[in-house]
Amino acid sequence: MAVEGVNLLEHIQTPALVVARGQVRFANSAAKVLLGAHIVAQDVRIAIRDPKAVAAILSDKGGTARVTGLSTGGSVWEVDCQVVGPHERLVSLYDLSERVSVAKSHADFVANASHELRTPLANVLGYVETLMNPKAGGDEGVRMRFLGTIRHEAQRMQALISDLMSLSRIEALKHEAPAGQVDMVPLAQEIAGEFRTGGEVTVKANCASAEIAGDRGQIGQVLRNLVDNAVKYGKPGGPVRVSIEAAETGWVLTEVSDEGEGIPPEHLPRVTERFYRADTSRSRAAGGTGLGLSIVKHIVERHRGRFDIDSRPGEGTTASIMLPLRERAAAE
Repeated sequence: MAVEGVNLLEHIQTPALVVARGQVRFANSAAKVLLGAHIVAQDVRIAIRDPKAVAAILSDKGGTARVTGLSTGGSVWEVDCQVVGPHERLVSLYDLSERVSVAKSHADFVANASHELRTPLANVLGYVETLMNPKAGGDEGVRMRFLGTIRHEAQRMQALISDLMSLSRIEALKHEAPAGQVDMVPLAQEIAGEFRTGGEVTVKANCASAEIAGDRGQIGQVLRNLVDNAVKYGKPGGPVRVSIEAAETGWVLTEVSDEGEGIPPEHLPRVTERFYRADTSRSRAAGGTGLGLSIVKHIVERHRGRFDIDSRPGEGTTASIMLPLRERAAAE
């Protein structure tokens, strides 16, 4: 391969190799970082230990192959080989890991959503078919009990569909910084007032006003989801505390705390994943869709903030969101 071509390869970010007669004659910096500087002058079968990739590289016509584990255990790479001379090949390595991960996430999301909808729908159909039986339908007590179950399952599906649509809208807007203004203190007080059963919800703030640049509807949804979780999974009838602290650093910290059973530490890294539940039976019994914390995370990220959960089994859970105050957000 001409010297000019080799010089050009050195300045691209895509890992690239020049292979001649089965030996690596050149590797650019990106390839050396990926495979190690020692690959130069080595047999390509040692440099890339994958039979499909080696077959494509040594083929008379070149070709492509997908390889796993080149950089990390779960990484996915495409090896593309182009013939550039009688015994010379240009090999480019493309990282497909993120694309594959996104595709898998979408597939898992569809599968999980289908499963979550299928269960209540099957219950609804089962009870409807039972009610259509004249014997069951003639018993008023049985009929009312079955109709109550049908209504409950229909509400589960309605809540799930609502959360799915909400998550879709949030993801569609995730790259657009919100342009409105939200005062966290009166908003938190307003939302706390919505929860009049299941324990006292109190709001404490170190300031009379804490304005952020944001979407009031979405921030309200964040607070509502967090308070709702605290009421559902906190100590029955126990307190739920919302605290707001505006700092001189230009950020406002909002925390929602309960005194419930808490979340085991092994579950904490995954609680914001879609449909992940630390306690499946308890979550479904409480009416959870498995999407609430995922929605919170996406909204907070759209507002250029940070979301964290701290929990200790037997002591309770604290969910915190850190958002830039309006002056800082405007500057950013």
